Formats: sequence, structure tokens, C-alpha cells
Amino acid sequence: MRVIWTDSVTGCNGYLVVHSLVSGLATGGTRMRAGCTLSEVEALARGMARKTAVFDLPVGGAKGGIDCDPKDPAARGVLSRFLQAMRPWVDAHWVTAEDLGVPQHLIDDVFAELGLHQSYHAAIRRSPDAERTLRRVRAGLNAPVPGGLLLGDVVGGYGVAQSCLGVVHARGWAEAETTVAVQGVGTMGGGAAYYLHEAGLKVVALADAAGTLWHPDGLDVPALLETRDRFGEIDRAQVPPDVEQLPREAVLSAEVDVLIPAAVSFTIKAPQVPEVNAKVIIEAANTPVTEDAEEMLATRGIPVIPDFVANAGAVAWAWWLLLGRVDADPVLSFQVLREEMLAKIPPLLAAWETEGLTPRAAALRLAELRSEQNRAAEESGQGLLSIP
Repeated sequence: MRVIWTDSVTGCNGYLVVHSLVSGLATGGTRMRAGCTLSEVEALARGMARKTAVFDLPVGGAKGGIDCDPKDPAARGVLSRFLQAMRPWVDAHWVTAEDLGVPQHLIDDVFAELGLHQSYHAAIRRSPDAERTLRRVRAGLNAPVPGGLLLGDVVGGYGVAQSCLGVVHARGWAEAETTVAVQGVGTMGGGAAYYLHEAGLKVVALADAAGTLWHPDGLDVPALLETRDRFGEIDRAQVPPDVEQLPREAVLSAEVDVLIPAAVSFTIKAPQVPEVNAKVIIEAANTPVTEDAEEMLATRGIPVIPDFVANAGAVAWAWWLLLGRVDADPVLSFQVLREEMLAKIPPLLAAWETEGLTPRAAALRLAELRSEQNRAAEESGQGLLSIP
């Protein structure tokens, strides 16, 4: 289902795409960026359906998108009017959350103004004790974690880091010798870089909109992230003098074991493939590698861990929180997410090495199997969703 909306005040367009419903629900964030298109939102909704299937979540996939610069002073009003227009869906069927250009606190503020309390409203309202579920969700999202951030802000990046560690373990690499380049320092890229640094890997390249920072012995990731401004850029005045400052695109050609594109979609296209020097690519952004580029990378022996596995930690954790599998204890949340990611990555690489399947093909095979099981369960009248 596709809804195209035009804001009567600014003329900005917004889109809601519901790829699939499971238990009458679909989940997927709401993004805002200048140039956002319907086809982009369609692809993201399809990706959400794959994420929920791979992680065996009892919900379908959807996505919202608004063609508006989030830095525009009018952006908040556009978001509010978009969600008001989508109210029948956010009230009963669409569980949404933060995404590119829309932080969780902002979308929650808008939901509160609409009388819907929180962006997980469509699922929370199904609980027999909605107030208790709402308290659990808020406590989990706002639980403090080391580094001065909140659990809800870092869990996606933590999941990407665990995906990377799954690759490291599957390949038998020594963590202290593994080099990583990360494109993007937002909640996903910054979180991944932080937790990989904490795990002892060498993050040698880190890129934001202003350029790439490089040090062959590894960057002090926590110190650099501490200098980010409100637009997510690292303050170059506080970068140590021994850190080399390179063009933004240099991160994609860094000679590293793992490259993590965590910025925007379609970063690595066919023309960029010859420049890639990583052994493995982990998609932290949504569709950062185009289909033709991925095929070319495969011919070079470079596997790509697909986004709907690698960056699905945030949506999986959100639903575990809704379902009561995790709570406001970050230790429990990190443990569950670590176990899930470390279990999912090695089979994808094993299929690559033994069957000649790309990690994407292997993950799609799993997603389709889970989707078929969900359809069969719903057709038989079995309830898939139970929110405590």
C-alpha cells in the first residue's frame, strides 16, 4: 500500500509504504531528507519486512519518508502534519520510530501532541496493560549507558558492531589486529565505531560530511565522537595533529579488513567498486551498496553483509522491548543482541564459502522461509502477537 501526501503549508511531499502486515501490524521508521522519493521508501519498506522475518518478529514491514530538509525551521511542523494525516495507520497498524533526520525524542514529542503518547502506540495499545507496557518502553529507550548516551540511541550501532564481530569470529581474525573503516558518525555509524573500539578493534578511518579522519594505529573514537555538533559532525579544531584529514570519499577506498558504510543509501555504486580495498562490507545504512555494485564486489571475492541483517538490531531490540524479552537493563539488552547477531552472521559467510551464495541470497532464503511460516500461522488462525 502506498500513500502519497502533500503538505498544504510547505508543499513538501510525504510517503507511507506498507509492504506487509503480520498480526495486523507493520513496523518501520520515518525518515526526513531533501530529495526523499516514493521508490526509496518502497525499497526501505521491503527491507523492513525482511528484517522482521530474519529476526522472527511477529510484524510486517513499512516505512515513512518526507521530502524535506530536517534542518529547515519548518521541518517539525511538516513532520507533525504528516503524522496527523497518517493517523489511522499510526493509531492502529503502523509502529514507527526514528530514522534518518528524525530523532526518537522528536517523533515521540509529536505523538504525545497527537494524544498517542509514544511512536510504538499501535502495538502498545494491544497490551492488556498499556500503561505498564508504555512505562517499560520509555524506560528502555531512556536507560543510560556508558558514554553518556541512552540505550535507545546506541542499540542499533551496537548491533552493527556485533555483526562485525560475527565476521571476525567466523574468519578467525584476531580482534586487536582487525582494521575497520566507518562511513558516518550518527547513531548507527558512531555507535558501531564506539563499540568496535571498545571491543579492541582498530577503527583506522572515520568519515562524516566534512571528510575522513585516518590513523593507521587506530583512532580514539570516543574522544572524537565527544566533539560532534548537533548536526553530527566532528569538530576539526579538536582533532589531534597526528590524525590525517582526507577527503570524504577516502573512507571507501581505505585498506581495511571491514568497511562499514553507515551514512546514506547508494554510497557504493558500480564506478566505486574498483576503489574498494576492504575484505568484507557490512551495510549499516539502508541499501548503501547498489545491486550491480554488490554483484561486482562478489566477483572480486568481497562479501556484503546485507542491511536487513546487519542494521536490524534497532528494530529487533524495539520489538523485544515491546514483547518483554528485554527491559531497561542495558546489560540484558546487549547480551541478547550480541547472541542474536553472533549466531546470524557465521551461517551467511558459511553459505558464501561452501555454496557460493552471497550473504544477501542466504539471508533472503531465511527471510522467505520465516515469512511463509508466518503466513501459514495466520491462515491457520494462530495468534502471532502477544504483548505483555
